[in-house]
Amino acid sequence: MKTRISPPNSRRNGLATRLNGNSSADGSLEPGLDTESLLTPPRSLLGNKFPESNRRRLKVVILGPALSTASDETAVAVYSGLLREFGARGHDALFLERQTTAPFSDGELPKPSPARIETYSSVKELKDRFAATVREADFVIVGSGIGDGLEIGEWVTRNAQGATAFYDLDLPRTMGNLLKGNLDGISAALISRYDLYLSSTGGPLLNYLETHYGSPMARPLYCSVDAMLYFPEERPIKWDLGYLGTYDPEHQSALDRLLLQAARRWGEGQFVVAGTNYPRSIRWPANVKRSPQVQPRKHREFYNSQRFTLNMNPSKVAATGFSPSAQLFEAAACGTPIITEFWPGLDGFFAPDKEILISHSADETLIYLEEISELERRRIGYRARERVLARHTTRHRAAELEKYALGVLKLSSV
Repeated sequence: MKTRISPPNSRRNGLATRLNGNSSADGSLEPGLDTESLLTPPRSLLGNKFPESNRRRLKVVILGPALSTASDETAVAVYSGLLREFGARGHDALFLERQTTAPFSDGELPKPSPARIETYSSVKELKDRFAATVREADFVIVGSGIGDGLEIGEWVTRNAQGATAFYDLDLPRTMGNLLKGNLDGISAALISRYDLYLSSTGGPLLNYLETHYGSPMARPLYCSVDAMLYFPEERPIKWDLGYLGTYDPEHQSALDRLLLQAARRWGEGQFVVAGTNYPRSIRWPANVKRSPQVQPRKHREFYNSQRFTLNMNPSKVAATGFSPSAQLFEAAACGTPIITEFWPGLDGFFAPDKEILISHSADETLIYLEEISELERRRIGYRARERVLARHTTRHRAAELEKYALGVLKLSSV
């Protein structure tokens, strides 16, 4: 059995006491809280609906990646959720995707009904078939990462009579390309021509887009979660801590510090790292299971099979803003407590210690894994779930997008 080095008792006891301090000495809950409400999914929040109003029905056109063949699971989930919820809010939503013959790795992603999806095989066909549609739409969105995005953006901003927006799912990468002169889907001149610049990354870069590049309006539209797909399930716990993510050199040092070192020091613990492209040179501890890939339809099962899950943000994002990942919201919606390294803006999404746990080292990770009571573990998870259901579902993002659109169009949502 491997022996680990423990942090000083004063530090250990202080952290454990703070996290478990909401329970009374006999392990019962503080007054006003009951076990059933904490250990049961808050279905009332799941059933919340945005109130109907006499808002104008918008004609919306989105040009994005091919949903049936895209390899970017986040992009597929983002657009599928927005399309479905925008349609559910009574708007006429049309999604235009580039035709492709490449098969998608998982055909069981949620369908964006009641939205309509049309395909085009070239920019010429796009212009020939959908010029009138784009011209007459109230709101046209061009997504990042689509083929010929720069040419399409130039055409849309010249011909659309309604409002136009660019939706960037990787703003740090975009900014890096702009500084290098690589025009991949967007240019400095085009930024100022879009009425609205949407980004899954928040923080100072949005203000920079307005002041330096002349964007009329730059706003965050973060990732979200479909609350109908991600929720707590009673499953056997397989792992004490897990991580889901494709190999990223920027992540690896943090993964080693927060998970792999903890696994080496706690031989009795069970860990899992799921994702592709990890080098064969990585030496995995014996108690760390390697899973090459978890399909989107299996994410809920994956999170519900862990006591805690690990989340990390790329350092390039932390240095320029904050971009909560879809996996962060998925895990929280499942009621699985999240351990994360700190990143600026984190407390704007979850309350540290109450809804999310911050770790700087293997020692702190192990304090959470070994010393948080089962009751408090579940409480942390369900507090995070309540926060997500109240602010970060696909319904909320659709409502935010509608508000932005109406604002640009100078309409009222009332």
